[in-house]
Formats: sequence, structure tokens, C-alpha cells
Amino acid sequence: MKAMMLMRKAAGRLDERDVAVPSPGDGQALIRVAACGVCRTDLHVVDGDLPDPVLPLVPGHEIVGTVERVGAGVSGLAVGDRVGVPWLGYSCGTCEYCRSGRENLCRHARYTGYQINGGFAEYTVAEARYCLLLPAVYGDAEAAPLLCAGLIGYRAYAMAGDGRRLGLYGFGAAAHLIAQVAIAQGREVYAFTSPGDEAAQRFARDLGAVWAGASTEPAPVPLDAAIIFAPVGRLVPEALRRTAPGGCVVCAGIHMSDIPSFPYRLLWEERIVRSVANLTRRDGEAFLELAPRVPVKTHVRCYPLTGANAALDDLRAGRIQGAAVLVPGLEASR
Repeated sequence: MKAMMLMRKAAGRLDERDVAVPSPGDGQALIRVAACGVCRTDLHVVDGDLPDPVLPLVPGHEIVGTVERVGAGVSGLAVGDRVGVPWLGYSCGTCEYCRSGRENLCRHARYTGYQINGGFAEYTVAEARYCLLLPAVYGDAEAAPLLCAGLIGYRAYAMAGDGRRLGLYGFGAAAHLIAQVAIAQGREVYAFTSPGDEAAQRFARDLGAVWAGASTEPAPVPLDAAIIFAPVGRLVPEALRRTAPGGCVVCAGIHMSDIPSFPYRLLWEERIVRSVANLTRRDGEAFLELAPRVPVKTHVRCYPLTGANAALDDLRAGRIQGAAVLVPGLEASR
């Protein structure tokens, strides 16, 4: 099978390889990949921001595909099922975090496209317990961003509380999905983008944001909460400046540049800064049940599998509106 692989740490790009189709072990499923989203976390893995990936590695953790074969002991999943494979690929199920519904914090967890080969390939193997059944209303490419941009956005959104005025810093794959949920639930969305990114600001307004501007600008009203999707540490004090007393600033990324020191007065009056780590299967089930009811619409740009480096370059340069998705077989159709 064809796969796009990271061969050395911090290589910055992937190599095309022909490798054997993997075989599912006990409790696993072999999945024929129909689409795989390209996430900023993939960029952090490829560029070396995240330490110690298992090499050589097939990245990709927003996988949509069809079950082709299952290993021994698999239940609840059958050949022919269309499934999604998210970032959390395994947790032990026995530690205090797993037993308390916080498997996202499991010390023994392993992650798809980081410690487990992912979906930048024609086939992948996944733990059956961590595969999610997908709503039929979404096509393969349209479903892919739901599996990380949607799930992490949803977890961050829940942690932000129920305030009416929500700021979103970095209006990319995750923000464009969770903005639709917030607006459908009657909240006001304020979108903050890189200075001068008028295209992203128009995109946010088209989706229903009441205001869109540069991350260096104040919103017209104090925010009840803010979610920072951009991996830029200086946005933490910036968001705190724009947040009302009692508000919450949620850092939604797996990696962020250093947060600069800031005066205590920005945190005072019971403001909160917190992070989001990974996701749980419960998050996945809840968001995939909610998304069709909103309905959340994904905006995607499709690339052939061998265009993975072009997709990463476009993401790195901020040229993607919505989400990038790799589609195996797209080469043959062009």
C-alpha cells in the first residue's frame, strides 16, 4: 500500500513509501482509509514540536474509512462499518484516570499518528474500542475534521462554560466547527485572527460571528470566555485582557509557544486559565450525535494522499480556510 511517512524526527516533511498492508491483531480492525484530515497536531509531529514520535511513522488522526477485517475478540464492530479513528488510540482502562472517566489523562495512553501509525495511508489498523461510528449525513472528506478539530473544539467549548459572549482565537479547522455549535445555541461569537487575515475574518462573519478582527484588537464587548486554538502563547494574556471578571480562557492546543509573564491583575477577579488535553470516547460520541442536529457543516480542501506535504505547507503558512483532507485515490480520479 502507499503511505506518507515521517522517517526522522523534525524532518518537516513526509516521504512516500510502498509498505505492506498491516494485519489486525486481537481487538483490532483493519480499515481501508477513505479520507484523513490534516490537523495542526500533525504539523507539530512532523516539525518536531512534540517529542519522541515512534519512527518511522504514518501520521494522521482524523481517519474515516471502512472496516475490512477484524481481529479476534472484537465486538460491536463489523466488516463494512464506516468508522472514524481519532487522536486517542488506546488507554489502559484500569488506572485512576480511566476508572474516573478521564481516559484522556491516562499515563499509558497512545495516540494515533504519533505512537500508532495513522491515516496518511491507504490502510490503517486501529483498536476497535477506539473506533467511532459516523453519522451517515456526512461524506467521507466532510466527516474527517469532526474527529479532532470537532472533538477537541467540543471539549474546549464545554470547558469554557455557558457564558453568552465567546471569543475564538485562531479561526481555522476547530474554530469554524465549534463556532457553528455556539451560534446555534444562541451565543455570540467573536473571532480573532492573525493581523491582516481578512479572508479568515470574512469566513468567520459568513458563518455568523457577530464580530471578527485581529488578535491584537479588543472585541467591542468584554468576553465571558475565550478559546485559544492558535499555538501562540502571547495570546493568553491578550485573551485575559478581553475577558470579563469570572471568565475563562481555555488553551485548546496540544502545543503552544511559551506564555509570557503578565501582571496578576489580568488573572484577578476570578478569571481562569486552563488547558484541554486530548479527548475521551464519550466526547466523541456526544459530539458526533450533536453535529448533525446543529447541523455542523465542515469546509474542506481535498488533497491527494501524495499531496500530504503540500497540505502541511498550506497549513503551516495559514492558507487553509476550514480544514485540509487527504483522499487516497484522488490521484487516480484526476
